[in-house]
Amino acid sequence: MNMQEIRGIAKNFGIKTSRMTKANLIKTIQLSEGNFDCFASAVDGECDQSGCIWREDCLTMSGNSKTQ
Repeated sequence: MNMQEIRGIAKNFGIKTSRMTKANLIKTIQLSEGNFDCFASAVDGECDQSGCIWREDCLTMSGNSKTQ
């Protein structure tokens, strides 16, 4: 997901996006949704959140390309 799309989601939650990195912005959105702020923290490509909209970017940014 690109930053413009992420900023749009953040705006819906009333989150100010200036000067935030992609990872920090997504973590802030996750907390606003009532979820854990676990973005980019997958270890060894393992993540049990298969329905997460951030999953693909998360696994990539955590250094793992495994998406299943």
